[in-house]
Amino acid sequence: MPGADFDVIIVGGGIAGASAAYFLSASRNVLLLEKESAPGYHATGRSGAIWVASYGNEAVRALNRATGPFLISPPEEFATVPLVGPPCGVMTLAGLGDGALLDDIEKRPDRTEGLVRMTPAQAKAHVSILRQDRLAGAIFDPDARMIDVDALLQAYLRGAKKRRAQIWTDAEVTGLKREGGLWQVDSQVGPVCAPIVVNAAGAWAGRVAALAGARPITVLPMRRTGVIVDAPEGAQIGGWPLVLDARETFYFKPDAGKLMLSPADETPSEPMDAFPDEMDVAVAIDRVQQMADLPVRRVNHAWAGLRTFSPDRTPIVGFDTQAKGFFWLAGQGGYGLQTSAALGAITAALIGGEALGDELIGHGVDLAALVPGRFA
Repeated sequence: MPGADFDVIIVGGGIAGASAAYFLSASRNVLLLEKESAPGYHATGRSGAIWVASYGNEAVRALNRATGPFLISPPEEFATVPLVGPPCGVMTLAGLGDGALLDDIEKRPDRTEGLVRMTPAQAKAHVSILRQDRLAGAIFDPDARMIDVDALLQAYLRGAKKRRAQIWTDAEVTGLKREGGLWQVDSQVGPVCAPIVVNAAGAWAGRVAALAGARPITVLPMRRTGVIVDAPEGAQIGGWPLVLDARETFYFKPDAGKLMLSPADETPSEPMDAFPDEMDVAVAIDRVQQMADLPVRRVNHAWAGLRTFSPDRTPIVGFDTQAKGFFWLAGQGGYGLQTSAALGAITAALIGGEALGDELIGHGVDLAALVPGRFA
C-alpha cells in the first residue's frame, strides 16, 4: 500500500509474535516491535516448556496436535538443534476420591493414542517418590516432549530475519491511530505505519487493544510460580515424566538434574515483570509433598511469569470486529509454546485471506473457537 512503511507490524516479541513474524514474512514486509531489550523476556522465557497434545480444552488440544509435527520435524534449515527432546511423557495423578477425573480424560473423543491407565502401584513404579496410599490411580500419556524454549524462539526470529523481517527491541508502543487506511504506530524507537497491526503483546494485549480503540475483550494476566529444588538423594529422575495433579493444583518435572515444582497458581495480576511470592513457593512444596515423598532442604531458585487468558481460556486469533486492520493474537494462557506453529500459520492465513491448510484442519482446528467475534 502506498505510504506504508510495512505490510504488517507485530506488537510483542514473545513466542506468539515471533511465530507470527516467521509465517507472515514468507510473503509480507514485517516489523516486530518488542518493548524489552530482548524478545521472550516475560512469559516465553519463564515457561514450563513442554508439549503435551492432551493438555488444555478441546480447542487448545487441536492447536497442540497441529503444532506437534512442526516441533518434532521442523522445516529444513529452520533450526540448528532439535526443538524437542525424546518422548518423556506426562503422568496425571488422581488423589483418593478423584478417579472420575481420569475417567473423563479417557472418554474424550480426541484423546491421545497410547494413553495408559495406571494403578497406584504402577504409578509409583514409574515415579518412585509418589505416595501410593494417597492415589486413586493415574493416566500416562507417553508422547509428551520437553521443548527447548530458546532454540524454538530463536529459530522463529532467525527465520523471520532471513525473510527480511525487521525486529526492533526497546520499542514499546505508545500510540495507535488509524488514518487513511494505515495504522500510525508510535513507539519508543519512532513512528511507523502499516495497514495491519498484530496484537501479540501477551499480558499487555488489553492495553494495546485499548490504544487501538478495539472492541474490549478481557484478557487477564495470571501469575504462575516455578520452584527448583534438589532431587531426592539416590533417585534416578532422568526418566521421570512431568507429573500433574488431575485437579491442576500442582505439577513437577525433572530439570537439569533437579526437580521443578509449581503450585499451578493462577493469581490475577496487572501486566508487570512478575516475581514469586514466598507463600506460593511454600504452597508448591506443600502440595507436592502431599502426594510425594520429597524432602526439601532448600529452594535453589524461584521465579514467576504471567499467563494471559481470554474469558473462555482459548486463544483469541483474528481481526477485531471494531478496529479495521487490528488483528488479535492473544490469550494463549500457558499454551503459547506448544501451540505456536499452529497459531502462526493461522495468523498468516487469515491476514492473507487464505483458507487454513490441511495441517491445521486435519488436526481439528476450528476457527470459530478462536476468532474475536465470538465475544461480540
